[in-house]
Amino acid sequence: MRAIDTNVLARYYLQDDAHQAKLARSLIEDGDLFIPKTVLLELEWVLRSVANQPREKVLACLKHLTSLPGITVEDRLQVDTALEAAEQGMDFADALHHAASAECEIMLTFDDRAFARRAARLRMTPPVQIPGKR
Repeated sequence: MRAIDTNVLARYYLQDDAHQAKLARSLIEDGDLFIPKTVLLELEWVLRSVANQPREKVLACLKHLTSLPGITVEDRLQVDTALEAAEQGMDFADALHHAASAECEIMLTFDDRAFARRAARLRMTPPVQIPGKR
């Protein structure tokens, strides 16, 4: 099995370099690839922040990628959980951090009130709390 980095996946989805996009397509079609969840996190950021892709398109790319045959995703259940939360409005990074913390009793954040509110609205466990706030 071969691991794949963010830039290969970015070329595959953005098609902004014809030569590298063709190579990326070939690698992905050959399968037997491992994708670390940190690569998915970085890919989401690159597509959204660098390539200015709309949120819906970014999430569609991530779902497409994780559904391809021959692709093994690190901590697949956590990634799927994070994608579901992101589809319900949560920031993907926050959702992935939260999914990776599922065995904890609480998740703490200082300034991310939106994260805490969304987690509460979605009734996510563990609960997300801001220390010192009641």
